[in-house]
Amino acid sequence: MKNKRPHKTEQDAQENTAEQAKTAGTNMESTATAPEQEPTPDDLRQQLDDMRKKYMYLLSDFENFKRNTARERIELQQTAGRDIVTALLSVLDDFDRAAKNQALNEGTTLIHHKFVQILQNKGLIALQCQPGDAFDADTQEAVAEIPAPSEALKGKIVDIVDKGYQLGERIIRFAKVVVGR
Repeated sequence: MKNKRPHKTEQDAQENTAEQAKTAGTNMESTATAPEQEPTPDDLRQQLDDMRKKYMYLLSDFENFKRNTARERIELQQTAGRDIVTALLSVLDDFDRAAKNQALNEGTTLIHHKFVQILQNKGLIALQCQPGDAFDADTQEAVAEIPAPSEALKGKIVDIVDKGYQLGERIIRFAKVVVGR
């Protein structure tokens, strides 16, 4: 059988610590230290002020964390379907092109209308722009620049290639336009 070592008691631990301190004291230069004094009321006030400051910083950080987390959660809920809606925009563009060419029959027109309604209920908003409007770099992307057919269309939208859309407060696709120069 192996000899089992008895568990250390608190007294053993204190004696061990005292021995380590004596050994450390012999290795270092001996310096005379003043006996520890009780803290003065000013020291206690300073410590209390420091603790209050730390507490206020921690409380402030925690409040900022809660606020940022709540904002991120709301943003995530608002834009949770952004990838799906963005992928469906090309289908909506195809529907719109077919409608311009009157290639839709009555059933397809109903499907198009229902599809648009569903996307609008999910927060999709078409950005409004028309040929002749001034170019706005905040909501539009110039994909081409052509000579303006008239003097009035210089620096303005000549044609709209793809509509722009926003989901909630964020633009998920800029309108692709042709600008006259």
